[in-house]
Amino acid sequence: MNTDNASGIRWTKSSYCGGNEGECVEVGARWAKSSHCGGNGGECVEIAHGIPGLIPIRDSKTPHHPILAFPATSWSGFLSALHRGEFDQ
Repeated sequence: MNTDNASGIRWTKSSYCGGNEGECVEVGARWAKSSHCGGNGGECVEIAHGIPGLIPIRDSKTPHHPILAFPATSWSGFLSALHRGEFDQ
């Protein structure tokens, strides 16, 4: 990984990490704002990339609050339904 461009990465220790802090695996995820985000930068959905099989989502206004995480297959199905207009009213 190129650490020169790692400022947007949120690192999380493995849930299997024991008490020995020196022998842990950390997973990094890069957060990206939705392409539909307005120019004000305040009310956006952000999606993390880099965690295989999982799609974490957060509100850009509160990045330190809890996130929602979906299995990648469920997220893909949601996006497909969205593109088909299944949620249009």
